[in-house]
Amino acid sequence: MKQRLRIFWREWILPAVVAVAILAPLRSAVADWNDVPTGSMIPTILVGDRIFINKLAYDLKVPFTTWQVAKWADPQRGDIVVFPSPADGIRLVKRVVAVPGDRIELRNDHLVINDETASYALVNNNVAAGLVLNETLSGKTHSLMIQPQQRAMRSFGPVEVPAGKYFVMGDNRDNSFDSRYFGFVSRDRILGRATLVAMSFDHDRHYLPRFDRFGHSLP
Repeated sequence: MKQRLRIFWREWILPAVVAVAILAPLRSAVADWNDVPTGSMIPTILVGDRIFINKLAYDLKVPFTTWQVAKWADPQRGDIVVFPSPADGIRLVKRVVAVPGDRIELRNDHLVINDETASYALVNNNVAAGLVLNETLSGKTHSLMIQPQQRAMRSFGPVEVPAGKYFVMGDNRDNSFDSRYFGFVSRDRILGRATLVAMSFDHDRHYLPRFDRFGHSLP
């Protein structure tokens, strides 16, 4: 019996403990993945996407803490970042819309940064599902969704982003819990940058894989 226990420990338990001891710090400080259960980033990120998070995109932190060991970059406008929700601590995925020093305003779903108004091009005119548009500001373009039938905060500001803070929004503008509701996100709360869809499974079709989204880069 003791011999069997020793074999079980050596061949199963010990390798599992070693694997966890190696992978847990790596996921905390280097790279991680995150399942997306809501549609707040549609059309860029779909429900059921599992996204890759580069935790070394901006800095290096002590594993399992927010203590910064080294810093080499800051989030930029257009980056998709991950951070804990101020409401319940659950990780949120949002796009950086304004950085420290920016003056931001939303006028009836039209974004204005530092007195520059974004331009919009209609991509999909399916009102029932939502209007998909390409938003271009300062030479950067990404897709977003507007749902005219849904109640949402379509205008606010202008406000200036304080030092060390960021203003984030979901690409599904009218169905996103973001900085319009909980305020600015502190730099030290940003865990990393979402760079691609690692895997994707369709929740509405018995979790069938969406192979066309595997490895899809996030704009």
